[in-house]
Amino acid sequence: MTEITKDFQGQTVICTFEMTPATAAELMEALREAYTHCIRHQPGFIGAGLHMNDAQTRIATYSKWDKRGDYQAMLRTPEMIKRNRHIATLCRSFEPVMYEVQADF
Repeated sequence: MTEITKDFQGQTVICTFEMTPATAAELMEALREAYTHCIRHQPGFIGAGLHMNDAQTRIATYSKWDKRGDYQAMLRTPEMIKRNRHIATLCRSFEPVMYEVQADF
């Protein structure tokens, strides 16, 4: 389980995907496969969660990394470049954003 704590010194990444209900299940499966077979095995990966809204029009991923460069290196691997090309065909847009935890409750 990935915990959210203010004292975390690594990199948090929240990525949002916008899609239609027609591609929601396929996109979620592509993301599950990416995390199962590639992302979680990359250096610096700590943990992640995948979330989908009730309308099946948005997916959000939350991941934690030891450091910013670990996340960036994962994106540059040939496998993730290939997977992200496929993922891009299943959604209108996706946006990864790096965050630092400011408070936890």
